[in-house]
Amino acid sequence: MTTQQSAAVPEEPVVELGKPDEFEQRPHREIRLVMVGLVITMLLAMLDNLIVGTAMPRIVGELNGAEHMSWVVTAYTLATAASTPIWGKVGDLYGRKGSFLVSIVIFLLGSALSGMSQSMTQLIIFRAVQGLGAGGLMVGVMSIMGALVAPRDRGKYQGMFAAVMALATVGGPLIGGFITDHLNWRWTFYVNLPLGAIALVFIVVVLKLPKVRSTAKIDYFGAILLTVGIVSAVLITTWGGHEYAWGSKQILGLGALGVASLIGFCYVEQRVAEPVIPLQLFRNRNFTMVSIIGFIVGFSMFGAVTFLPTYQQIVQGASATNSGLLLMPMMFGMLVVSLVVGQAITKTGKYRIFPIIGTTVMAGGSLLLSTLAVDTGKFASSCYMVVLGAGMGFLMQVTMLVAQNSVEMKDMGVASSSATLFRTIGGSFGVALFGTLFVNQVNGSVKHLPPEVLQKMAQQGGGEGMSAMNPATMKNLPPEAIGAYQHGIANGMHTVFLWGAVISVVAIAASLFIREVKLRGGADAAEAKAEAAMEGAL
Repeated sequence: MTTQQSAAVPEEPVVELGKPDEFEQRPHREIRLVMVGLVITMLLAMLDNLIVGTAMPRIVGELNGAEHMSWVVTAYTLATAASTPIWGKVGDLYGRKGSFLVSIVIFLLGSALSGMSQSMTQLIIFRAVQGLGAGGLMVGVMSIMGALVAPRDRGKYQGMFAAVMALATVGGPLIGGFITDHLNWRWTFYVNLPLGAIALVFIVVVLKLPKVRSTAKIDYFGAILLTVGIVSAVLITTWGGHEYAWGSKQILGLGALGVASLIGFCYVEQRVAEPVIPLQLFRNRNFTMVSIIGFIVGFSMFGAVTFLPTYQQIVQGASATNSGLLLMPMMFGMLVVSLVVGQAITKTGKYRIFPIIGTTVMAGGSLLLSTLAVDTGKFASSCYMVVLGAGMGFLMQVTMLVAQNSVEMKDMGVASSSATLFRTIGGSFGVALFGTLFVNQVNGSVKHLPPEVLQKMAQQGGGEGMSAMNPATMKNLPPEAIGAYQHGIANGMHTVFLWGAVISVVAIAASLFIREVKLRGGADAAEAKAEAAMEGAL
């Protein structure tokens, strides 16, 4: 479909789709009001899993479904990952405001139904509905931001999103714990409703975007193939080494299905008028490089978020009640650096140096964290976390900025969804692969305990290996067992972050290939347009 084949009916003066560098000038007050709705929506997307995770023991206890507990998270994750690229394309074709509002409504509907669940089966189904909406939340936020604010000016606002990420990571477990202890677990879902209603009001009343009427049809076959490929990848990383052995027929079968689906997807996308993810975008060097970097950032970030609290609680003796606060140093580093980088980009229009610095600092932070030992102090580990967070602060918003600056306005949703998808898939792989390394180290350490200690652990009901690694009950274990767990966890952290540093080298290499293409917007718009066109042709 060409630009001429679609007609736009404006709600406000139209930004012509298809032109890569034109942004309608909006009053700062209007943008700030829209930002309130976008920030609240982003907070919804990030808080949900953190709040629900805290309440999960109470949920499975009331609904009598401990054996299906993992599916409460898996159903949400699968639906979110599978729907993310589709939401991006729907927004590009039929209007970003409309698709964003629909995704919020679906998310809120799933939240309400999840809160009313009477069984684990119902909860899993409704969590999948919630995940379908969640797939459009982050994509909608980023693509609307990309449509409203020129890349050159976006640094003024990107600090808000870094602050939301820090707030969600720290506040999620605290809010979840408070709701679970003082209200009812169902309010971990109902709390989304008033926040979502406020976001809907701001978006409906304040946001004015072109209403697009497109004659193009969604590439359903390509969407199905991509969904099968994504679901296969997520299930492999979720089940591998836990539900099934990595070499089992289930995991190998999922791998074959995923590869076949993605090959078929690439074949189909080259032959349809409106592909879900236009493969020609990857001919743009910058888009490809930031996609690689985004994957590795997700890989490293989710690995840190997953395993650092375990080390701090069991080895360093930190309280589990305020588990979100344990990650505060990393989030502080991310927030401060993200704010500084955003202002620097807005002032200078330059960005190439930041991915290079960010990937290098991220690798350095991973190396520092790989030195964690049983006797490492809290101050030292917090400093290491600040370094890792600073590296991510150089990258989190810059990768999205470069991805959006590499495409035409008509592909803004696809660029946003692709960047989000690569980070999500990277996080899924990171947690799975790092988790296997971590568990092997812990189990290997405990396995060498004397038989009489293992027998005593079994008599106390703690079990063996990872099954006994509960901060609340470990104090009852024999001293030899506690020491073995602490050394196993420290060795696991060493292995996880050392591999994280090695993988970060790939991100450093990718960052070196990014070109300095002028950001669209400002006085340099015409020159930026010429450079963007040249970059796309290379």
